[in-house]
Amino acid sequence: MSHILKNKNLEIQIDLPAENYNFSRFDWTGNIVSVKFNNIQLASTESATYENEMQIGKGFYNEFGIDTALGFNEAAIGGWFHKIGVGLLKKDNEEYVFNRNYEIKPADFEIKYTSNTILIICKSEFNNGYSYVLKKEIKLEEHGFTINYDLENTGEKEIITDEYVHNFLAINKELIGRNYVLKFPFKLMPAFFLETVNPEQKVTIGQTDVTFNDSPKEQFFFSNLTGYKNVKPQWELKNLESKISISETGSFHTNKVNLWGWKHVISPELFIDVSIEPGQNANWTRAYKISNFI
Repeated sequence: MSHILKNKNLEIQIDLPAENYNFSRFDWTGNIVSVKFNNIQLASTESATYENEMQIGKGFYNEFGIDTALGFNEAAIGGWFHKIGVGLLKKDNEEYVFNRNYEIKPADFEIKYTSNTILIICKSEFNNGYSYVLKKEIKLEEHGFTINYDLENTGEKEIITDEYVHNFLAINKELIGRNYVLKFPFKLMPAFFLETVNPEQKVTIGQTDVTFNDSPKEQFFFSNLTGYKNVKPQWELKNLESKISISETGSFHTNKVNLWGWKHVISPELFIDVSIEPGQNANWTRAYKISNFI
């Protein structure tokens, strides 16, 4: 069963490992599939058609190593490599593709609860010199929630990866359009973006804001919004109709912020680079705040 964290303002639904999602991309350690603020839904889904629901992203799903999974290059075809938070994946091609359907040997998972937290511990096998223990705690706060990470390197080789949360957002299930404003704490300079996909020109890039002149029917994507400068890892999404704001702030610095979306969803993504020597660990936090505004 899903686990529910709830207070007078918020209700958060968290799927347990391999529950309602069993694909090889996103971290299995506590998938936040629903966040309701005063009974208004803030979470959306990757796909509007709900096909292959066990394989699509929802809510606040995070991922390690979107470009190169841990140990992929050392593995032979037919061998195994790590996808942190999932388990071992079987290598069937010379190129790693994040959304390929890989065969999975799930990691071991342990779950602990308190009244306002859920802690999921993921312990990997030792493979190609790599192993790790990932602890992810989701904590309900009065005006939001936090995700606390602890990644320990229990192997023989350095862990080099990255992590982000693919925030699948839509406030009150409203389509993306004129009522949305996405704010960043740094200057947006489109000339320095790594990639721009805006086929209908319905996404408008301002100095620090992203707005919409209409509802996009085609997918849009922008990478990297920081121009590879180190910036404060933060975004805030406002819905001018519902008067609801949701924001994320990381405890780290970032030089990579992506933005993806479609007609039914918008997904700002704050990346953290992670490098951990054997016997060491890394800790970071993502804090989400939700409120009404005038």
